[in-house]
Order: sequence, then C-alpha cells, then structure tokens
Amino acid sequence: MKFIRHIKEVMRFMALPKEQRRVTFYCEGKNYWPHLEGLLKTVLADSDIGVCYISSNDNDPGLKLQHKNLQCFKTDEGFVRNWLFENIETELMVMTMPDLHQFQVKRSKHKVHYVYVQHSLVSLHMIYRKGAFDHYDTIFCAGPHHKKEIRAMEEHYKLAAKNVEEHGYARLDAIREQAEKDKANNKSKQKHVLIAPSWGPHCTIESGVGEKITTQLLDAGYTVTLRPHPQTLKFAKDKINTIVQQHKNNKNFNFEANVAGQQSLHESDIMISDWSGAALDYAFGLGKPVVFVDVPRKINNPDYQEIDIEPFEVSIRTKIGTIMQADEDCVAKIEAMEPIEMNDNYYYKNANSRGSNTLLKILENLNS
Repeated sequence: MKFIRHIKEVMRFMALPKEQRRVTFYCEGKNYWPHLEGLLKTVLADSDIGVCYISSNDNDPGLKLQHKNLQCFKTDEGFVRNWLFENIETELMVMTMPDLHQFQVKRSKHKVHYVYVQHSLVSLHMIYRKGAFDHYDTIFCAGPHHKKEIRAMEEHYKLAAKNVEEHGYARLDAIREQAEKDKANNKSKQKHVLIAPSWGPHCTIESGVGEKITTQLLDAGYTVTLRPHPQTLKFAKDKINTIVQQHKNNKNFNFEANVAGQQSLHESDIMISDWSGAALDYAFGLGKPVVFVDVPRKINNPDYQEIDIEPFEVSIRTKIGTIMQADEDCVAKIEAMEPIEMNDNYYYKNANSRGSNTLLKILENLNS
C-alpha cells in the first residue's frame, strides 16, 4: 500500500504545471528539516514562484507546511524516489544530501541545477566520502573553510569550478536566536552534561566509552542527557539500550532520540562529544565548552590528506574545549575546564536571507 501511495505522489508531482515546480527541496527526514526550514520559508516569503517540498519521512514537519505557492510530497528512500530523481523536471533542486550521483540517487536526465546546503560545519574532505559534492552545480558554504576546501578539491582533482556561495548555517542562527530569548530565564541549577557524539564503529557510544562516561557523571551527581546520532540509533541500538536500561530509573538521566530539537542544547552546561558536528553547533551557537573524547578520527575519505588542509573539526577542538582520552576520568576533566572565548568569524551569518537571495538569483540567471 505504501508503494502504491508513493507512486501516486510521484504521478501527482509529474502532473504539476512546470511553473508550480520551479524550485524543489528534497529532505531525507525530520532530522534534516531544521537545515532547510528557514531557507524554504524565506524563498516563499521573498518570491511568488512555485515551490515543491519532497520528503522521505512521514514525520517530517515540512510536509505540514502550507503556502499558496507550495506543494508537498512524500516518497520512499528506495526505488520510487530514485526513479523520480532520474526523471525529475525542475529548474532548481535544493538538497542537504551528499553523494549525489555516486550511488542510487542520480542526477536527472533533464536539465536541473543542483544546490547543496550544508547540514554541519565539519570539513568536506575528511568527514564526507571522496566525490560527495562533485555532481552539484552550486555549493552553499557554511563558513570560509568550506570555500577553501571545495576550491582545493577542485584544483587537486582537476574538477570544473562550481558555483560556491557564502550561505551560512541556519541551524546555528536559530540556536543563537533562541539563546538570546532564553537569557532572561537562566537560573542556577544542577550541572547538566549533554552527551552527543558522532556515529561509527570507533565513536563514543559504539566503542563502549559512552556507557562508562554516563555512569561516572550520574554517580558524581550530574544531570545527564544522552543524545545519540540518528545513525547510532539505527546501527547500534543495543549499545544505547544498555545505557538506557541501566539508568532509566535515575531521575537525573534523560534520553533524547530527536536531534532536530534544541532544548537539551540550551538546558545543558557542557557537551561531551567526539567528531560530531553537533559539538561545533554547541560551541559557536551557545558559547559553551565541549569535552572531546579522543576516539579515532571519523574518516570517510581515506585520501583526505591529499588535500593539504587541516580539517576544521581538528583545528578547532582546543579552541572550543578540551580533549579527553577514553580512559580518563570525565568528571575531573569537566571540573578542570575553563570558559571558552568565541570568535564569530568561523561561519557566515543570516543564512536564510543570504540563501534565498542566492537561489532567486540563480533562478533568474538560468532563465536569462
């Protein structure tokens, strides 16, 4: 029944007049909605063009958005979506999904301009697979380091120059905006630690370090929120269940499965992470320190060192927190931490207005 429903959704999209699907946003699911929400809403507010929003998740809030110029569609993450992508007719395709045209999701056989929107501040040449952005026409950059990395990869691999835009990072703008609203409500409270690592076989939860850290912090009287990466929830559920079952009756323990929300970011005082981009959101958005568990680097491109640029998430660690060995006492590490001094020059601000202006200019240029 779902397959039939997805087929009908694709037919409904294809039946739309072209002027009603000039710009199409694709979202993998609710956890990626925060990275597209503001940009989509701003484009709708700034223009009168026809926009479509396609998601592969029933719980995606974007599917409930209503606007006279917006059409929303639900598809799967398999055959139906992949067929749609290969046959889609739209002038602009806006996504936050790397590896376009490298695996199942291909570029359209029709003329489409593809725009990549960042969903993290992390480096583009170590954390992502080789070629992850090669098939995009425009890359929206969150900060100066992304521009530098893209240009360096183009030069090294002899790639055609892409359209590289200073966009910013909408999630960071939203976190900072909420932090300003919350200033008046700050109250003294029990120290709260947020555990929010990345995912992969060597990362904090998967390696078993997360279980040890959680126990140490709770035994020391801290409030602890465990906020695993969605991929950890998918591939290492047993590790998470072990921690949850062990501490579910402790009033100071919280488990958060939805990484799209901001509440635990604002309520906590310190984050424990490893190579997660969430640590950068936390430090730059809230000015709060991070303890980085020194697990092996998250390397999805084994050739990243060919690009002679130190990855951003490596160079920034000691500026926004401290590094902790896996066998160290995390409580002692936290107690010894000092406040961090933030520098706003690491990323571009006002992402939604910048992005909307850029998309509309690209659309204008495509039609001129």
